[in-house]
Parts: sequence; C-alpha cells; structure tokens
Amino acid sequence: MVSPRDMPETVRPMVATWERRYQLAVLGSDLAVIIAVVLTVNVLFGAVTALHASIFAVLTLAAVLIGLGASRAWSIAALGDGAEEFRRLYRGLFTGFVFLAIGGFAFGLEGLRPWVFLAVPAIAMIDFPVRYILRRLLHKRRQAGQCLLPVLAAGGVGTVSDLIDRTRKAPHQGWRVEAVCTADGLGQDADGKVDGVPVVGTIEGVAEHVQRGGYRIVAVTADAYWTPKRLQHLAWELENSSAELVVAPVLMEVAGPRLHVSGVLGMPLLRLSAPVFTGARRVVKEIVDRVGGAFLLALLSPFLMAIALSVKLNDRGPVFYRQHRVGKDGKSFTMVKFRTMCVDADAKRTSLLARNEAEGPLFKMRNDPRVTRIGAILRRFSMDELPQLFNVVSGQMSLVGPRPPLPEETERYSSDARRRLLVKPGLTGLWQVSGRSDLPWEEAVRLDLRYVEDWSLALDALILWKTVRAVLKGQGAY
Repeated sequence: MVSPRDMPETVRPMVATWERRYQLAVLGSDLAVIIAVVLTVNVLFGAVTALHASIFAVLTLAAVLIGLGASRAWSIAALGDGAEEFRRLYRGLFTGFVFLAIGGFAFGLEGLRPWVFLAVPAIAMIDFPVRYILRRLLHKRRQAGQCLLPVLAAGGVGTVSDLIDRTRKAPHQGWRVEAVCTADGLGQDADGKVDGVPVVGTIEGVAEHVQRGGYRIVAVTADAYWTPKRLQHLAWELENSSAELVVAPVLMEVAGPRLHVSGVLGMPLLRLSAPVFTGARRVVKEIVDRVGGAFLLALLSPFLMAIALSVKLNDRGPVFYRQHRVGKDGKSFTMVKFRTMCVDADAKRTSLLARNEAEGPLFKMRNDPRVTRIGAILRRFSMDELPQLFNVVSGQMSLVGPRPPLPEETERYSSDARRRLLVKPGLTGLWQVSGRSDLPWEEAVRLDLRYVEDWSLALDALILWKTVRAVLKGQGAY
C-alpha cells in the first residue's frame, strides 16, 4: 500500500512568464485607476476635516480592493478573453459599492455619500476601458503569434481537426495546438499530421508526451477511446505535471452562465439550464434599452438632423426607408433606417438577384448599383442604422440582439435558425462585431444562436463596447 508521503506532490499548472506580466499589468492599472479616482474625489469632495477625508479615502480604497479580491478579478484564468473578466470586475466594484453604502447607512456617515455615488462609479467608468485596452494589446500580440499557450490535443482526427481550425480562426483566445495524439498514432496525411500539426503518438501515451513536451494545456476531444475510467486515469497522471486538463464535451455550442458542472452520484455532469427570457435580468435589459435608446437619440439629435438633410439634398427623395422586419416571437414590425439607395431600389432588386453575393436567404452585393453616394458613406460606418433607436425606444428592438430578418428570410429558416426569434432583434450584436456582411450565412446564424443561448448583461456590455471599434473600422459594411 502506498502511503500519503510516498504519493507524488500535486503540481499547479505552469504559468508562463507573459501571463504573470499581464496579470501584474492588470493589477497595476486597477490600482492606479482606483488611487487616482480616490485622490481626485478627496480633493474635490473632501469631508469637513482632513482627518475625515483621509478616513473615507482609506475606507473606499479598502472596500473596492476587498470586493475585487473576493470576486477574483485578477485571476489569470479569467484574464485576456471572454466576458468573464468584465463580469468579475463588475461584481467586485458592485461589492465595494454595497460595502460602502451599508457602512455609511449603518454608522450615519453623511460625508461618505460622494465616495459611494461618485468614486465607485468613476472607477468603473475608467477601469473598464483600461482593461479593454490592455486586452486589445494582448490580442495584437496573439495575432502576431506571441503570448499563446502550447496545447496538446488528444482525440479523434475529425474532432482534433475542428479544434485546430477554431484556434487558428480565433488566435485572440490564446491557444495554439502544437502536437496531436490520436487513437492509432496516425494523422490525416501520409506525413503523419493533422492540418499541419504533427502527430506525436497515440492517446495511451498522452501523459508521457506531456512530461517531455512541456505543454500548458491538454485538450481532450471526442473519440471512442475516451471512457470515463480512462479520462479519470489521465487526470490522475497529469496531477504531477505542469499541464492543465481541458475536456471538450462537443455535445453542443453552449457556454457561459447556462453551463454548470455538478456532481451526481459521484459522477461529474454538465448541467444545462434553460435560456432565461424573463426575470429580473430581462427587466434590467429592457430598462437599459429604453433609457439608453432615448439618451442616444437626444445626444445624437444634431448629428441625425445633419444626416437627414444630406440624404434629402442628395436626390430629393424620402429621408427614411421603412421596411417590414420580423421581431421577437415572429411578430412583424416596421424598422426605420436612413435611405441609402435610390427611390425605386425595391423594384430593381429582382433584376439583380443573379448577382447576389450573400449565402443563405440574404441578398447582398458589395458594389450594389442602387446605393447612392451619400448612402455608401452612411453604410460604411453604419450611420444608416441610427434611426433604429426609435424602434429600440418603442420596445420593438433591443440595443443588442440578433440581426432583424426580413419576412422572406424567416420563411426559409431552418428550425435552428428560428431560435433567433426567441429574443428581440438588436441594433448591434455578435454579427456586427464579427464581420457583418463578410460572414458566411452559417457563421452568422451560429453567432446569433450563441447570443440567444448564452445571453448575459456582461455580454451585452462587451458587444456594445466592441461595436464602436467595428463601426470605425467599417469592416464588412456594404
């Protein structure tokens, strides 16, 4: 019998030097933002005495740092990609806000109000963009082939090939498959590779290859070899290595808040909760849509009037283009846009169907002859979409959601695509920040379904932030 002292010591997954540096950069930027805001508020809204001001400043600093620490806002696993980083940052700042608010109320500290209602919101308004800028710098390095985690993929040739393809299409996520293990030790081609990645052995020898190769992640994909017992043994073998084991269930494309891991009868099970289309979070989204839409309309009203005048003077035609679109639960509504085409554009569409460049039920042309001069400019920067804010305020659309489809498009929808109609269509969405018209039809549907399945307030905030960059670049807009 092996005694506990004879058992190998568990080694934590190896953390690369760049990961530590990035973690320190995030931590340092957070501290700089928090301290700068606290000092500014201390100068502008100090209490009656310097002593009180110093105490409130220290309390605010402590509450925010404790909140961020409790929410694990600096965990390496959450930094660099996805909405989880911003979700943790929000939870941490909100926790600090609650600590200060309850403390001020409980002890009757009137002078704490500016710190609660000004300092913490100011920290959030500055820190979220700073975090995003740091992430963009990291993603640029990953696009250049740097700051990537070496991955050993073990599974069937087909599923491993799919994993390799996904990592290459999305290098910003930080994975690079450097070696493959298959059931028979063979690849797709005579050179023993899978999509250019060498096959280094069979699945049975995964742990041995990890010891020699220094991989950061072992990604297990579907294969008949992987039984529960073999996966358990692999997990045990990797406990004394520097690699992290990741198992891809490949059952469905669902992630985020709906996916949970729970133990039932000693078995680890993936529990998939139903998508939430009602409740408090949806009420918050509805309020944000209506208030945010009204605020943007008021803020952009001079700009909207200038665009309307430009459209009118261009050819003396109508300023707006109204079109029937399909919304939540298949209900039809009239969507409003700035007119970007000639007045008889709909009548000319039939003669252009043979030149359609889009896939699926969409109709798109990169150089559509119906587009006016001012319309081409509006389309490039998505300014023609701004009147849809009226649809948002009226409750027919949301700020973020799937693309609003035409009735004839929905008639050709598959059962999968019809799930896009479970939520309100959006002024922007994952399709907007991922390429817009350049996306293949299947990819556009996949992104919209991913939004429907994995929706969260944090994901909405991230999409809205990314929309600004997508619009300024003008990629896929025509």
